[in-house]
Amino acid sequence: MIQYEIENDLDVHEFRSVLINSTLGERRPIDDIDRLKDMLLNCQLIITARNGEQLVGVARSISDFSYCTYLSDLAVDLKYQKQGIGKELIRQTKLHTGKALLLLLSAPAAKDYYPRVGMSKHPECFYIRDAEELT
Repeated sequence: MIQYEIENDLDVHEFRSVLINSTLGERRPIDDIDRLKDMLLNCQLIITARNGEQLVGVARSISDFSYCTYLSDLAVDLKYQKQGIGKELIRQTKLHTGKALLLLLSAPAAKDYYPRVGMSKHPECFYIRDAEELT
């Protein structure tokens, strides 16, 4: 049975493993442990999914717990996907952030997943990776 908990002190090596095992590691700095540590330290909410002691999923969010929450990482080990774990991690995140709007940027391979679990697509999202890109 999968257990869901807030683990704001999640071990960086466990976090790295689930990123790799979920394929999200392809778009995260998995070879930069210090950066992964900062990612964990500077967020406000980490919800984990565990099968016994084994970490099988994580939802890492940045939130003001009032207006908006950015679900930065939603990762579920490939062996545990299609069991509702990702949906439950989203639900747990929403429950713990109250009335704040929950936002995320989808990985390309997951863009069809989010509408299936009830999330709405927003066409006016913008991002910038480097200040030098500003014109």
